[in-house]
Amino acid sequence: MKLFIFTLCIVAATCDLAQFVEDQTEIIRASWNQVKHNEVDILYSIFAANPDIQARFPQFAGKDLKTLKSSSSFASHAGRIVGFFSKITELNPNDSGVSAAKTLINEVAASHKGRGVSKAQFNAFRVSLTAYLADHVTWNENVAQAWEKGLDNVYLVLFSAFDGSPM
Repeated sequence: MKLFIFTLCIVAATCDLAQFVEDQTEIIRASWNQVKHNEVDILYSIFAANPDIQARFPQFAGKDLKTLKSSSSFASHAGRIVGFFSKITELNPNDSGVSAAKTLINEVAASHKGRGVSKAQFNAFRVSLTAYLADHVTWNENVAQAWEKGLDNVYLVLFSAFDGSPM
């Protein structure tokens, strides 16, 4: 019975991803476009709010965050993180776009789980990213709901992969 319910949840979530309405997709894209070039500031704010996340990166662990902010290695890593979200937001919510997004998200889950990143740290990252967005883009209830829904979808795939059931 549990397997049946779990299967229904996955099917419903997959359909939900595929049916993510175009206006929500456009809201997410428009707001992301307002900040996607602020890679260093985004990662800086996430690390400032979550020193335990900064500590997960050997090249950044124990280093002064203000000093790191001006380093090329920090900028490079920030570019990779923001680039991931940029790729996800650029994909169309059709079958091929959903499939490509799932592949990218599953790869992130596999690489980060292997380095000992926890679900709690991913959740903290989400909270910090959302807080950054709320402070740096034109934010209202529609934008908040679109991001919540979009991140719910991303995290469903991410955590399914973490639990050994990539979608």
